[in-house]
Amino acid sequence: MGSALHRASLIMVDEVHRGLCFACHREKNERNPEACLGQAQRATADFLRRLPGLRQMLALDAVAAYEGDPAASSPSEAIFCYPGVLALTCHRIAHVLYEFEVPLIPRIIAEHAHSRTGIDIHPGATIGERIFIDHGTGVVIGETTIIGDRVRIYQGVTLGAKSFPLDDEGNPIKGIARHPTIEDEVTIYSGATILGRITIGKGAVIGGNVWLTRDVPPGGRISQVRPRSERFENGGGI
Repeated sequence: MGSALHRASLIMVDEVHRGLCFACHREKNERNPEACLGQAQRATADFLRRLPGLRQMLALDAVAAYEGDPAASSPSEAIFCYPGVLALTCHRIAHVLYEFEVPLIPRIIAEHAHSRTGIDIHPGATIGERIFIDHGTGVVIGETTIIGDRVRIYQGVTLGAKSFPLDDEGNPIKGIARHPTIEDEVTIYSGATILGRITIGKGAVIGGNVWLTRDVPPGGRISQVRPRSERFENGGGI
């Protein structure tokens, strides 16, 4: 195990170093390449120290998928076969690197998962424990989204921004909180669109194909208006 981690760490230092050099070149930064290498080594060492916690989080995600889907025969099946588990695995790795301010590499990891699963999670999103993304195709989770524990999300859900505030030159302002906060034990059914810095309270249930731009209290139930059926006999009521 130690030998495998050593080899992986050498590869990771090289990749993180490349990302840092890319950022320096893009920003025309005259930073010393040796300083970038030192930062890459520190980021890699910090990442390796986080591996036990990452492993625990990923194990809980696999258990959540198994417990949340009657079709799953075991947590191992969820690990090998479920796109939601793969997307969360990539996200949790990318998010740690994002926290360490490693440029480019977290986005590459996120887009790799997106291409494999159809699930688009920005590496900046904060996601709690025991998350289950069921089916998953078309799920979009924005950069400043905060998701609590034991949340279930179905396919086609968007956790996005309602608008993009602009600076004096008309460019989008970076780094502001613009995506939803989803508290613990929330269920969001397929096709729901939740936009803006709103809060979905603990235990709420958001129905399918709902368009939502306002807060939902804990335990709230949001669904579409039920269709109305009218009968006309012999022209009556017309």
